[in-house]
This record gives sequence, C-alpha cells and structure tokens, in this order.
Amino acid sequence: MTASYETISTRLDGNVLSATFNAPPINLIGPELVRDLVGLIEKLSRPATARVVVFDSADPDFFFPHVDLTKVPEYTAEAAKAGGPGDASLGMLFRRLSEIPAVTIAKVRGRARGAGSEFLLACDMRFASRENAVLCQPEVGIGTPPGAGAIQHLTRLLGRGRALEAVLTSADFDAELAERYGWINRAVPDIELDEFVAGIAARMGNFPRDALIAAKSAVNAISLANPADVRADAALFQQLVRGEAAQQRTAELFKQGLQTRGRTEVDLADALGDLKAVD
Repeated sequence: MTASYETISTRLDGNVLSATFNAPPINLIGPELVRDLVGLIEKLSRPATARVVVFDSADPDFFFPHVDLTKVPEYTAEAAKAGGPGDASLGMLFRRLSEIPAVTIAKVRGRARGAGSEFLLACDMRFASRENAVLCQPEVGIGTPPGAGAIQHLTRLLGRGRALEAVLTSADFDAELAERYGWINRAVPDIELDEFVAGIAARMGNFPRDALIAAKSAVNAISLANPADVRADAALFQQLVRGEAAQQRTAELFKQGLQTRGRTEVDLADALGDLKAVD
C-alpha cells in the first residue's frame, strides 16, 4: 500500500502497516489531518495487503491534543466526505475506522485529549507508554459534552460511574490509571513499548485475514454504539461548542496559550480547573 499524505507517513512491513501522524506544531486535529485520515480510512476499507495497522505520533509530547477549535467547520466538512448525509462528524469518521477490515492498534505516547482520545477509542487496541501517555476528555470543562465517540465507548469500557468521572471532571488520566479503568489495554514501560507493539502486530499479521475480520466483526456487533447515538452526540457537541459558555471559556484559554506549545496545552486539565465558573 503506497499513498502520499500531508500529515501521515505510512510504511508497510509484511502484513503490518505503520501510520505516523505528524501535524506540527502540536498535532491538532484540523482539516488537513482529517482529509488525510479520510483518505487512509478509504484505502483501508478496501481489500489491502495490511492485516494490522499501527498508529502512532511523531511528536513524543502530543499524540492528538484535541481538535483545532479555530477550524471546526473546516474539519467537519472534511470528515463529511467519508460518509453520506448525516455523517458530517468526526464521530462517524471514527466509527468507520472501527469497522475497517484490518486490526487497528494505537501506540500512545504524549497527550491524547478530546477527539484525540476518541480516535484511540475507535481503534481496536490501545497500548500506552507508562511514563509518557496522558488521556483526557476536556470537553465538559470547555463547555460541551464529547462529540466524537467518548460517551459511547467509555460507558461501555469503564462502566457508568467511571465514565462519568472521566467525562465530567475533564481530568488527566495517566497510563496506569487509564489501564486500571479500562480506557487502554495496557500501560507498557516506555522503553519496551515499541518492541511490544511490533511483536503483537506481527503475531496477528501472520494469522488468516478472514479469521481476523470475522472475529473483529463479531465483537463490533456486540460492542459498537448505534450510529444514531453517535450522530446525536456529534450534533450536541456542534450545538454547544458554539454556545456562550464554551466561547467564553475557549477565549480565555486562547489568551493563556491554547493551541501553542506551552503550559496551557501541556497541563490543559489544570488550566480548565482554574477557569472561573460560568452558567
């Protein structure tokens, strides 16, 4: 499989495709990255050589920090190209990722917040650096519920109470706590992460394709949310992210350096907790 993308580099090794995200300065999920992701998912949705896909980030500090909040209409328009009417959302794009006929693994270093975490949740498996991975759903702290799959996935994976803790507190979860809650498969010592993921990917890559796809499809039939619920979450996010509370809080965060490589992005959960309360 060969393709050229602006923000994703790919490498095929046997039956395993590595896809590395690189969207400087901090890997925001913006229109260019979404356009590339749509293209990659479309290729992976057709019969291909790759049986396993490993996603990682070229930035050791940021896997995906969140969406580009200055370009919500633009990246939404790019996401819409992946589906039909009513599918103009990251949530439905990520749903397509969950359904591709290949096993997807997220190898996580750095911060994966908001839609970044939701991308990980759409992957079949998540293995994270014990020392260097951070997960968070910051949306409620900004002024809107998550809209790209977190509510559906986390409720199923964590259970009601822990899902509400993750979503309503907008707090950071280190890899060990995320593993204990079920947000990720395993927290792996950073020095061992690459070898561990390469080994598990190569192992599955040697198994019969039809068996991999059949088993994944059977699990998906039990575990994935109804598309109507994914669309409803996306619609509510689109509505409230434009609301007064979200606009006020986002504006204050931008004054503090949101979407730049600084303390606000590194410690976004703390920055949200320090904002003044609004109705």
